[in-house]
Amino acid sequence: MTVTALSFTASASTDLGAVRAEREQEAQLVTRAAAGDPAAQRTLYDRHVDRVYRLAFRMTGDADMATDVTQDAFIRAFERLGDFRQEAAFGTWLHRIAVTTALVAIRSRKRRDRRYRPLEDADDVGQVDPQGEVLLREHLHRAIDGLADGYRTVFVMYELEGYTHQEIADTLGVAVATSKGQLFRAKARLREALKHVAAEVRERRMTE
Repeated sequence: MTVTALSFTASASTDLGAVRAEREQEAQLVTRAAAGDPAAQRTLYDRHVDRVYRLAFRMTGDADMATDVTQDAFIRAFERLGDFRQEAAFGTWLHRIAVTTALVAIRSRKRRDRRYRPLEDADDVGQVDPQGEVLLREHLHRAIDGLADGYRTVFVMYELEGYTHQEIADTLGVAVATSKGQLFRAKARLREALKHVAAEVRERRMTE
């Protein structure tokens, strides 16, 4: 075996050992947190809160709602820690709860928005957007929000948050092929939804 191969093997072994040690440490934290240890709960919260918040924000598109979703997800997770069997990583299990919590919040917002037209809509009247960026961005947000729950969740996790299909599959409890298929269909629906907007933006830019 060459020196390079030996070096690579040693590095891989070190990385694997570090990952195993981190998982064991987190398993101990989960056990302590389940027993009501506030310090362990705080450590788990600090480790995962940033990524949970980013996911919630990408899914909801609203900072206040993302904060609420994040807090609710942790509350529910800590309440259910006794049911967590540690067959998957704590982060994967937590993100599954966060996704479910975000979807509930989004559905609630949709029901509310159907009853009340946001006042902010009136502020857009007469605003100048010569390059069409605002128009395109607004329609993109609406198109993503209009996707079916499964399509939107996979699109946000893969395209915006950088999850792999394996991570998505583990988090949502679906097959990798299902994740890939939902992403493909989500993109197709977004392209169709934005086709006329893209054409309008191109026309605006040609007339500038």
